[in-house]
Amino acid sequence: MPSNQAEADRRFDEALDLILRLRDDPAAADEAQRWRIISPSHEAAWAEVAAIHGMTGQVLSDQRQPPRDRHMGRRMVLLGGLALGGAMTVPGLVTRARADFVTTTAEIQRLTLPDGSIATLGPDSALALRFDEGQRGIDLLSGMAFLDVAAAPARDFTARSGPVTVTARQSRFELALDARLVSVAVAQGDVDVHVDRAGSSQGSHVSVGERLSFDADGRPALSSRAPDQVGVWREGLIVADNEPVAAVIARIARWQQGRVVLAARSLADEKISGVFDLSNPVMALQAVVHPYGGSVRQISPYLTVISRI
Repeated sequence: MPSNQAEADRRFDEALDLILRLRDDPAAADEAQRWRIISPSHEAAWAEVAAIHGMTGQVLSDQRQPPRDRHMGRRMVLLGGLALGGAMTVPGLVTRARADFVTTTAEIQRLTLPDGSIATLGPDSALALRFDEGQRGIDLLSGMAFLDVAAAPARDFTARSGPVTVTARQSRFELALDARLVSVAVAQGDVDVHVDRAGSSQGSHVSVGERLSFDADGRPALSSRAPDQVGVWREGLIVADNEPVAAVIARIARWQQGRVVLAARSLADEKISGVFDLSNPVMALQAVVHPYGGSVRQISPYLTVISRI
């Protein structure tokens, strides 16, 4: 009797075959629809492949593509298209053009800033400096950073990420941007946090042992975070406390080679708590999604897919 994984792989291959056929022959749409309604597992396989392929579940019925090389492996077609679509995205290039410091997968940099403050930049992150006679601070363009702010009574230190601005005097805190969720956690001292949305500004005071996060709509959520757990990724661990699965996946993915695709979008807003070991990112990802019926599949060394299959 085939194993569950073997059955899942078979459905994945069948869904991939149908999607690739649709790009050449839109008349296959009826066959694809019949296949999708065989079972919920078939529909889940379709959704996974469609998400990876960038089709967002829609049949390409209005355009015909030139015939493909039938000797090319089906998964290689999928992976090739994904690589071309994501290898040089404009936002990535713009971010790196603005950054003074950029890290790659699993790379951590410890930076001494012009005022003597220390910034530890997490993996797949980008940081720009803002230092002149009137200001001292940084812009976190992507990723995560742990900041140990040096005292300078005449000038506050500001750290910005998206719509969030953190003002500190002599504090140690983490600033992170994961899956459009911006968070600030304080390990020592205190900070002021402002978020600007639609022309309005909202301010909060965050003390040691607290974590303040803002979702994509700017809604705040305040929680506790033990000071010794703030920035613990520097020691190879990720701590989550009732946080969105998508944000935790995005954070762990910074340690995983290649792209991590969350094909099962229904998992994104589920909440997860736990401590995850970054020495094996795939196992850490599996631990995040397993409670919700998710699974992690490494399709190649450069692509990891998370689905409900």
